[in-house]
Amino acid sequence: MDKSADSLRRRLPRSFFERDVDCVARDLIGTVFTFEKVGGVIVETESYDSRDPASHTYGERLTQRNRTMFGPAGRVYVYRSYGIHWCANFVCGPGSAVLIRALEPCHGVERMRERRGTIEITALCAGPGRLCEALGITKKQDGMPLDAPPFALIASREPAIVCTGVRIGISKAREAPRRYGLTGSAFLSRRFANNGTQEGARPNGRSGH
Repeated sequence: MDKSADSLRRRLPRSFFERDVDCVARDLIGTVFTFEKVGGVIVETESYDSRDPASHTYGERLTQRNRTMFGPAGRVYVYRSYGIHWCANFVCGPGSAVLIRALEPCHGVERMRERRGTIEITALCAGPGRLCEALGITKKQDGMPLDAPPFALIASREPAIVCTGVRIGISKAREAPRRYGLTGSAFLSRRFANNGTQEGARPNGRSGH
C-alpha cells in the first residue's frame, strides 16, 4: 500500500469525536494534526464540558461565542483568549471540546518560524496561542470540519504513553486532572508536576471508551 493510501486509511473519522471528551483528549496524544499542511504531533490537550465551571458551556448556556461547541462533533471551535490569542479546540459531544495545548512541530516548520519570529523549535507550538499563530489558525476556521481539507488528523502507529495532571491558566475547577500530555515530551507548554500520573500505552484513535 502506498503512503497516500495508508494515510487516508489512518485519518480520524468524525466518530472518533462522538465519545466522552476525556477519552478523546487522551487518545489525541500522539496524533498528527495539520492545517494547510502545517503542523505536527499533538503532545498536550485539556478537556472541557458543560458540567465544568471552567468551560465556556458551563450550565449548557448557548451564546454566540460558544455555539460551535453545541454543534456537530469533529469540528474546530476557535476562540480568542484574553482578547489576544486564538485557541483551537476539537468539538466532541454537545457542549464539550478538547483544547489543543501543544504540538511537536513536524510539517512546515519554516512557515511556523516566519509567523512566530522564533527559531527555537520547542517554543513554536508550546501553548494554545503559540500553536494557532504558528499554524495560521484564526476565527475564520471556527466551525470547520476536521475530517476534510484544509485540516488533517492522522492516527499514530505507535502507542502513546500519556500522563495526566491539573489544567493550566484557569481560575475555576483547577483541581480537576483533565490535562493530558505525551510522557517525556520536550514540546509541552509546561511540565507536569512530579511528571503527572502516567497511564499505560495504547494505540491512538483505537480506544474502546
